[in-house]
Amino acid sequence: MDRPQSDSLPQDLSEALKEATKEVHAQAENAEFMRNFQRGQVTRKGFKLVMASLYHVYVALEEEIERNKDNPVFAPLYFPEELHRRAALEQDMAFWYGPSWQEAIPYTAATRHYVDRLQQVGRREPELLVAHAYTRYLGDLSGGQVLKKIAQKALDLPSSGEGLAFFTFPNIDSATKFKQLYRSRMNTLEMTPEVRQRVTEEAKTAFLLNIQLFEELQELLKQDPEDQHPSQAAGLRHRASSRLQDSIPAEQPRGTPLLSSLSQTPLIRWLLTLSVVVATVAMGFYAL
Repeated sequence: MDRPQSDSLPQDLSEALKEATKEVHAQAENAEFMRNFQRGQVTRKGFKLVMASLYHVYVALEEEIERNKDNPVFAPLYFPEELHRRAALEQDMAFWYGPSWQEAIPYTAATRHYVDRLQQVGRREPELLVAHAYTRYLGDLSGGQVLKKIAQKALDLPSSGEGLAFFTFPNIDSATKFKQLYRSRMNTLEMTPEVRQRVTEEAKTAFLLNIQLFEELQELLKQDPEDQHPSQAAGLRHRASSRLQDSIPAEQPRGTPLLSSLSQTPLIRWLLTLSVVVATVAMGFYAL
């Protein structure tokens, strides 16, 4: 029996989700946090923050998957040995936060919001769970592998993969073939046009939750000047220096020391202090 299809979406569910999420997918990739990451501008603190958030997200996602593993609305997509990330993330948390990582890892507001939505879907609308599994796992098997290499280089991590277990799928020999299998299983799910549309909208929601997470993490990093990447710190130093130059009088009376004259203005004293602090932070990161 043919599956009903929406007039506005491709017949295959996997293609429908890919088509419907193109725009929001691009937005996620262009979030400032992700742009910096792709350029190799990722610090240890930033990486630890995002990995901690992913730990909370995957614990919630996989708890709801286990809850619905026998439910026909999700059962064909149950691949715990191949896909589940909780155990790998626990290894990463121990690497980044130490043996007491369970008490040390942060749990941000955007992360909690993401987790709340996953729990609501798994317990009240399990037919929508496919949207979150699709968004996360297929992304991990695609762009996630590029991010792994970037992080390994930027953070000078060991080639053995310590601290990056999340990105490693030892039970998947070919990511390309597995993604094909996963999509084909998605396309066997029976759903009405109304449910299909809701799944499509939930996939967009999943991307938006990730965008909110990235935006929050970026703001947290901006609030901590010591976490600025060297190139970002250099930009701050340049802007502070430019403001300082703009504030210098065009001419100084002969015999009047420049620093002595500047120190008479509270704003200039503050700018001088800021310039020294930023320069010190930048040099510290260059030395890492």
